[in-house]
Amino acid sequence: MRIRKNLSLAALCLATVGLHLLIVATGTQFYLTQLTMAAYYGLVVIGLGVLMGYAGQISLGHAGFFAIGGYLAAALTTRNLQPFQEALPVRMLDCLGLLATGQDIYGAALLTVTPWAACVLAVLAAALVALAIGVPVLKLKGHYLAMATLGFGTIVYRILLASAYFGEADGIVEVPAFPLLPAVGRFGPVVISGDADHRILNFYVAWGILILGIALLLNLIGSRVGRALRSLHSAEAAEASGIDTGRCKLQVFVLSAVYAATAGVLLTHFNGGIGPGEASVMKSVRYVALVAVGGMTNLWGTLIMGVGLTFLSLRGVFGAYDDVVFGAILIAVMLFAPGGVLSLRLKEFAYRLIPGGRS
Repeated sequence: MRIRKNLSLAALCLATVGLHLLIVATGTQFYLTQLTMAAYYGLVVIGLGVLMGYAGQISLGHAGFFAIGGYLAAALTTRNLQPFQEALPVRMLDCLGLLATGQDIYGAALLTVTPWAACVLAVLAAALVALAIGVPVLKLKGHYLAMATLGFGTIVYRILLASAYFGEADGIVEVPAFPLLPAVGRFGPVVISGDADHRILNFYVAWGILILGIALLLNLIGSRVGRALRSLHSAEAAEASGIDTGRCKLQVFVLSAVYAATAGVLLTHFNGGIGPGEASVMKSVRYVALVAVGGMTNLWGTLIMGVGLTFLSLRGVFGAYDDVVFGAILIAVMLFAPGGVLSLRLKEFAYRLIPGGRS
């Protein structure tokens, strides 16, 4: 099992390099931007896939966690703290070396939180929010749980849309680049930025983070904790085996929120901004649909379909019919491959199409 997992990860690494070489050979380097964005969205989808497929919990509020990460990182790295520099929290951040000085577009002094500190604070905030709402919400089951998480996502969306601090309907722009790693000798620095000069670097950074993310989840699933997660679908049997089902569900819920928030932070720095559309209900619904299309207990299927369909959507392949095509794909998958696209067998597909064929 471990050898198979390592081979799969190695194949994904080779596929990433091969994809880049193909793009260079065809002169379509502009595809790298959408592929980078698709990788970050894929990070959200695989995190949600573990929650849905293994913990058996449906969340319609994951766009809210994505937005919490992205918006907090954007606000902390762009909003001027100069008027509040004597406040205790700001002084503490300054003493820890977590503040950066500069000038705004008008030449005025600017004091902001460094991108690394903002990233940690944003992801930590998302984890705490997930913990706070997960304790009461995860006691619900079925459509009640879906409705509760949908309510959470709606609350986040409306707060962002109505808050002047978060830019209201305009969102937050002019988010600085994220210096991920400093320069070492002749190499570096590694910077997350939408700058065309960093396009290739950002492609590999995004896919490297995605590969690391799925590797961690595969290790989790293959561990003792993963075996406990698989038993959560039968709560009575799991509890009879001494598994604290409530605690397991909460831990996976927080983990998936961390994945979503991390993706939100990194994509916001890559795009240089974020808008309230990232917290919309349709975004959350789309994440759930991508997991269903890929297969709820198939992380590889979730990854492939999540990144693939997101890339096509970002490229505008379906135009104004994007949601229509996406809905049709989802219906087809639910009819012919309930276990996900990778579970589809052509023989069974033919039987299903033939009237009176076996189901």
